[in-house]
Formats: sequence, C-alpha cells, structure tokens
Amino acid sequence: MTAVAADRIESAAQAYSVAAQLATEFGQEAAARDRDRRLPVAEVDRLAASGLLAISVPAAFGGADVPPSAVAEVVRLLAVADPSIAQIPHSHFVYLNLLRLAGTADQQTRYFGRVLAGARIANAQSERGGATVADIATTVRPVGSRFRIDGVKFYCTGSLFADLLAVLTRLDDPEERSGLPAGEYIAYLPADTPGVRIVDDWNGIGQRTTGSGTVAFDEVIVEREQLIARSAAVHAPTGYGAYAQLLHAAIDAGIARGALTAATEFVRTSSRPWFESGVARAIDDPLLIQRFGELSVAVTAAEATLTAAGAAVDAAVDSDSATTPADLAARASLAVAAAKVLADRAANEVSAALFEVGGTRSAAADLNLHHFWRNARTHTLHDPIRWKYQHIGRAVLHDNPPPLHGVI
Repeated sequence: MTAVAADRIESAAQAYSVAAQLATEFGQEAAARDRDRRLPVAEVDRLAASGLLAISVPAAFGGADVPPSAVAEVVRLLAVADPSIAQIPHSHFVYLNLLRLAGTADQQTRYFGRVLAGARIANAQSERGGATVADIATTVRPVGSRFRIDGVKFYCTGSLFADLLAVLTRLDDPEERSGLPAGEYIAYLPADTPGVRIVDDWNGIGQRTTGSGTVAFDEVIVEREQLIARSAAVHAPTGYGAYAQLLHAAIDAGIARGALTAATEFVRTSSRPWFESGVARAIDDPLLIQRFGELSVAVTAAEATLTAAGAAVDAAVDSDSATTPADLAARASLAVAAAKVLADRAANEVSAALFEVGGTRSAAADLNLHHFWRNARTHTLHDPIRWKYQHIGRAVLHDNPPPLHGVI
C-alpha cells in the first residue's frame, strides 16, 4: 500500500464529527460489502486521508493527542456503520500506544511522522500451533549488525491495507550477540519488505472484510532501530492492555447499536403484526414494544459502561494523576473488563434478536441482516468474557489486581 495524504485533526470534537460523517458514508454499502466480501480499499483510504488514524499521536510530535476514551468513541461510531472497517485500525492504535510507551525518541519521530502523513499499521501477532495463544514461535535473530525475522502469523487484521506491519517476535539470541535483553519485540517494518508475504485467506463467518489473513516472514532483514521491546509497555502498570481491550469493547458496543438501529428500521417499515396482537402495525404490538425496551436497555448499558471504562483508561495513562500507576491501571483493566462483558452480551443478544422482532421477512438472504450477528459472534471470540468475570471476581473477593499481560 502507498500512504495517502492525510488531513490533520486537532481535537476530539473534530474527530467525532469526521467519524460520524464517514460512518454515514460507510454504512450505505456495509451489508453489500460483507455479502460479496468486497474489501473496503477505497473506504480505508478515506479513513486514512481523514486524519482519524493519527488522532492519538502525541502533541509533541504534531498529533491531536486525544485520550483513549476519544479513540474508543471514534471506533464505536465506525462500528455502528461497518464493524469490519472499525476493526481494521484497532491494531494501528494499539501499536501507536506501544510506540508512545516503549519507543525511543528516534523511533517515535519516524513512525509518528509516517502516521501523520497517512500511513497505516496492521498487526502480525497471533500464531497457530502453540500450546496457547501466548506462545510465540516467530523469531528475530541477530545477523551481523542487523536482525532476521522468520515465522508465520495468522489473523493479521488490516494487513491487506497496511503500509507498516507490527510484528510480534521472540528474540532468539542464546549467545547474546545482539546485546539486547531476552524477551518479546515488536518489529515495525514496511509491508513491502523483501521476504514478507501477505495472503488474503481470511474466511471467518463474520468481520469478512477486515483483511485478517496470513502473513509469512522468510529471512526478513530488519535494522536494530526497527525493534521495540514490549516489556516496558506490557509488563508495567501502563494501561496498555486496558487501552487495547477498550477498543475491542467499543467495536462490540457499536455492533449492538447498529443491530438495534437496523431492527428498529425493519420493524417500522417491513414487519407485519402478529394476528393475535389486535393491532394494525407491528410497532404497536405491546410484546414487541416490551422487547425493544429490553434491547435498548442492553445497548444503553453497554454504551454507558464503555464511557465509564474510557474515563478509567484516560486516568491510567495520565501521568499527572496523584494516584499510583498500579492502582490506576488495575481500575482501568477492571472497568474495561466490565464494559467488555456488557458489550459482548449486547452485541450477541441484539444481533440475534433482530430476527426475533423482525419476523420471517428479516431472514431473507439478500438483506444480509445476519451480518450483524456474524460480526458480533466472530469479533467477541477475541478475548473470552469468562476470564473477565474471573479477574473481576478475584478483585472483589481477594483484592487481587488483574495481571499485567496486555489482554486485560
């Protein structure tokens, strides 16, 4: 991909306005893009050109420096319209945050500058074959004064649209020739680096146009300045995991709102009342009114909890706070865990209930209303909410803070 020329956004309010405008545009063809698996190349170009992808760049480097809560709201607005487009920049924002927390001044100048100019970052993180998702087989090895990356990554969301890849690697240097400490490193490298192969093979039932395919690395050579150790961000009370999870919750809350909006429009315009209801319009059926009230409460609760979680993450990344970083990070992770639970519930419940309230007509394949449920069911598989309950429960009963591993 070639970075597009990007506008500059200067405030959260401006970001919301631009996101709402783009969401209106993107929503018009979202169901058709999903049905035909038509990749949103032009739409992602528009997103990059709008300046929204640079809103979290620190002010010292020329960005709007909006807080995590504002980034989450932008993501939520986009997800209401098209959850696939909303998910594409998730890793982009996460790895900008890693750069902020753990990059050198030279690395920050270089990569923040590229993003301000319109560049897009995608992840190459997850792998298959390990005992758990936390096992990383992709290695970075010293080769003379440089390094070599070898491995295969899966579920690389946004890779088809990326200018830069953020590659999670494990340092393989038993003789300590590199002088680097052992651990995991993120390599920031151009997507067209020799030895990189991006494969369009994502075939999930939902989020079908996220470009979440396979990326292979075969003797990919990188410089030392392209590597950033994860430990400073992930294994310290930085709010790194809470920030990433907040954006996932925003996607789910957006899906829930989008599904409720679609259900409302369908029942208003296309549904017939059940004959026993004694009413002429479906929207006057008291049982449907009751159900819509229940669904609206689920969505509103998810959105309200997302807002509260955003405020907690903002506090965790605010270095001027008087509260200890460990306490703030723990509060943020627990608040986001609660938001993730409610957003997961709402997205799956409302997207399934769309057919319950819409009736048989809503199941027509050409309408593709099931893309809301498929998107919710697929995206909510990222981080199981059963473990969110565990961390919340341990904090309540034992005063145990959540762990520092980047996924809570």
